[in-house]
Amino acid sequence: MAPTRIPPLRRGLWLSRAAGRAALCALLLLPLLLFSRTSSIARAADENSRHPPNGKPLTAILITARDALTDPFFADSIVLVMNNLGPAPIGVIVNRPTRVTVSHLFPDLKQLASLPDKVYFGGPVEIETVWFLVRASKPPEHAVQTCDGVYLSADRRLLMQLLGRPKPMEGLRIIAGHAGWAPGQLQQEIGEGAWHLENADASKIFDSKSERPWPSSQAPKPST
Repeated sequence: MAPTRIPPLRRGLWLSRAAGRAALCALLLLPLLLFSRTSSIARAADENSRHPPNGKPLTAILITARDALTDPFFADSIVLVMNNLGPAPIGVIVNRPTRVTVSHLFPDLKQLASLPDKVYFGGPVEIETVWFLVRASKPPEHAVQTCDGVYLSADRRLLMQLLGRPKPMEGLRIIAGHAGWAPGQLQQEIGEGAWHLENADASKIFDSKSERPWPSSQAPKPST
């Protein structure tokens, strides 16, 4: 399998209100697009789940934006960064719920109608694609391990099984989009003090309440 090419993100991008509205429109259209397109990262994750490189599972860290990082895509964000899905790190923001409910994505699943759970903004790359993190005691089929007890997948059948449980959203986070860095870019940002690093674990991803909805009510003005 050829290496997955990750579109790099540049620091200092300005998310205007118009851009935020456009991204939200893309999320609202997800029921029409759901699983009709597969993220390049999801394809790489599925390949990794079937053929782990050198027999090693996917490894990950958590990075938290420091105050110096004012990029509107990542300010106040916690990102789960995975290190071997492609030639450079890719990640997903885990603390930015959108205004779009999970029930909006799956209007035919009546058991979801009363649930308040939101789709999470994973990052601005391939915002129209869906994948998910699930907390499990043993590896689910068609999922790849990110850290102990947490697995990544974009498999529709697995997601439908999870949503059919008595507590469908327990230990489950549905995500739209992801983040990517050019080779060496994330290391440079870390060296500049933009991120705080820590080990990834299930409790840090699933147990804390997310207080940083996306997009924020006020978009920052571009620098002059």
